[in-house]
Parts: sequence; structure tokens; C-alpha cells
Amino acid sequence: MTTSTSSGRRGIRLGYRANLVGISALGVILLWVVVALFAPHMIPHSVGEIVDTDYFGPVSRDLWLGSDYLGRDIFSRILMGARYTLGISLAAVSIACFSGVALGMTAAVAGGWLDTMLSRFLDALNSIPSKLFGLVVVAAVGSSIPALIATLSVIYTPGAYRFARALAVNVNTMDFMVVARIRGEKLPYLIASEILPNILGPVLADLGLRFVFVVLLLSGLSFLGLGVQPPYADWGALVRENIGGLPFAAPAVLFPSLAIASLTISVNLLIDNLPRRIRDRSPE
Repeated sequence: MTTSTSSGRRGIRLGYRANLVGISALGVILLWVVVALFAPHMIPHSVGEIVDTDYFGPVSRDLWLGSDYLGRDIFSRILMGARYTLGISLAAVSIACFSGVALGMTAAVAGGWLDTMLSRFLDALNSIPSKLFGLVVVAAVGSSIPALIATLSVIYTPGAYRFARALAVNVNTMDFMVVARIRGEKLPYLIASEILPNILGPVLADLGLRFVFVVLLLSGLSFLGLGVQPPYADWGALVRENIGGLPFAAPAVLFPSLAIASLTISVNLLIDNLPRRIRDRSPE
């Protein structure tokens, strides 16, 4: 009896084997999440305080990551910048994936003219280059935080729609969907109880990938001066405002770039090392 119980527990554990690379990536992501949440209580200096008489100062005991082009503590600015980079990106990707997945499942189950209209409209929207669309919209309506979130969510909604619709179309042909329709189940039940549970794993993995795309696009817009505006700054804006220190290998331009790289690479590694049953696109 004891042997069979321990064997069953061992089987449960082996179903989701821990991967060192995935755990390390998750640790980096959680570190940045903690920083974003508690940055105001962690920064040693105010983000606008000039603490160095020299610009692009080196790493020192008092300035752990050096100073920027005005002599401000770059360590404090990176910690506060995490709030904007992670906050805006997470809000935008959540809106995009929720909208895209909801529309994709609805189109797959309903079919007909609704499916055709949604697919053609979002395909047309998806054909516009994301950076060009972001530049035009942000330049037209301004680069406030709500405008950035709305723009980024619109850009990545079509991709989430196509991904969710492709998954939902496969599930929609399964026998249990036929049985549910014979029982007389309505569209909301079919979507929430039959479709969504069978595509949730791949959808969450896709959300992580789109989060990386949003972080990179937001950083690109900020680098071009159309992202988060002064006195606030995300990591892309920190790279832009300190780009003059690049010939001197100034920490003020290197460390924000490393922050962007560490977050995006960690998310990719975490998704690549998820258990297969989570990333599997086919319902069991």
C-alpha cells in the first residue's frame, strides 16, 4: 500500500519535472516583478536627485551602477523604470490577449459571416507594420500612459485572435463539442466550458511571448522619444537619454539595456522550458 502510494506521488511529480533553466528564468522574472512592485521603497536616491558632480560617472560604492548624463543615480532610475516597463507591457498584453482570445473563440464557434468579418478586419489590421502603426498613433494622440497601453494592445490583438481561433477551430471539431450542441448548450457555455479549458495552456504560453514583443516595442518607442515621457522613464527611455555615453562604455547606457535583455530572454527561456503538456496545442 505504501509502495503504490509513493509510486503514484513520484509519477505526479515527474509529470511536471523541474528544469534548472526554467527555474532560473522564473527567478529572474519574479525578481523584476518584486522590483516593480516595491521600487519606491528600494531606491537609495530620488530619481530626479543629482547625486554626482560628474556625468556618466563610473560604478562606485555610493553609486552601484554609476550616474547618468545629469549625474543622477542610474540604479534608482532602473528600479523605477521597471514599474513602467513591466506595468505598461503587462496591461497591454493582458488587454490584447483577452480581447483576441475572446474574439477568436467566438469566431471559431459561431462561424459564418461573423467569423469572416472578424478575420478579414483583423488580418487587415495585422498587415500594418507594428512599429509604423505605433509611431503614427502615438505621434497623433500623444504618448500618455493610457495611450501607450491602448496602442500596444490594438497592435497585438490580431495576433492573439489568429492564434486562439486556430486552436478553437481544432477543438470545435471534437466529439464532445457535437454532444454539447446536441444537448442544446448556448454559445457562452461552449466557449467558457468546452473551448477555453482545452486551449488555456497554449494561450498562456502565447501571452508570455507577446509580453516579450510588447516590451521590445515599448522600449523601441521610448528610444525614439515617443514612449514614456520625462520626468518618468522606462528602460528604453533610459537608453535613449544616455546614448551619448555609449562611446565611453558608460554604465548608464549599458545597464538599462541589460535589464531589457534579462527580462525578455528570461521570459523566452521560461516558455521554452514549460512542461510539454502545458505547451501542447492539442486537447487531451
